[in-house]
Amino acid sequence: MRDAGLDRAIDAAGGVAQLARKICISQPSVSNWSEIPAQRVIAVELATGVPRAELRPDLYPEHHHERTVSLDGVDPIDVARAQEYALLAALLAAAPSKSLLDRLTGLNGDETPLGRAHAALAEAAARANAGQIEREYFDLFVGLGRGELLPYASYYLTGFLNERPLSRLRSDLAALGIERAENNSEPEDHAAVLCEIMAGMADGRLEVSFEAQRALFEKHVSPWMGRLFADMEQAANANFYRAVGTLGRQFIEIERQGFSFAK
Repeated sequence: MRDAGLDRAIDAAGGVAQLARKICISQPSVSNWSEIPAQRVIAVELATGVPRAELRPDLYPEHHHERTVSLDGVDPIDVARAQEYALLAALLAAAPSKSLLDRLTGLNGDETPLGRAHAALAEAAARANAGQIEREYFDLFVGLGRGELLPYASYYLTGFLNERPLSRLRSDLAALGIERAENNSEPEDHAAVLCEIMAGMADGRLEVSFEAQRALFEKHVSPWMGRLFADMEQAANANFYRAVGTLGRQFIEIERQGFSFAK
């Protein structure tokens, strides 16, 4: 029997199949849930707009808005990093739902480059509608045969899919004890998957050292993902996703500088 939080998420997504697609897992996996697994709560929140306190109130009591229960002891900067990565992962994995678009309109900006990128994304979300963005996502990342952009490390680093960068990434993830999510149709070098992995490392869901985080970023994210986001900003089919590209490019540069200064 499904709990109330899972039912709310399924309704917000438009059904079991839509929820599974938005968080990049198989429909049977979601059908077998009785409640949302702890490791999937943030992804479901981003995909549906349903607050985590409603999805899993046992893990996220209403009065703890900023994940203070599950992330007790985690540096607030790492919490913020994880949230940026998780947002990018959700937007790269699937077109945002109306609920997520509504939440994005509430993003606050400031005078920093990242703050201005947040404000621009909020404006883009306010102008758009879910149907338009779904078509835009298809044209950019799926297409008839292929999309305008191929968000894979192998493609950006070699010009081909499923090449040596993917095998090297799989080897490095295995060494860290990180396994591919069951029935995930995308390879590990997809930008959404890598952002989700980085989010898990930042907030402690994936227990690895800071050195391991830095090594993964410098070897498998930094060499190409900034270029993907820059290409997104210039893509002919990009409208809403132009703002996503700016946010991603700014954030990856901040990460690159942060890991460099920490050496």
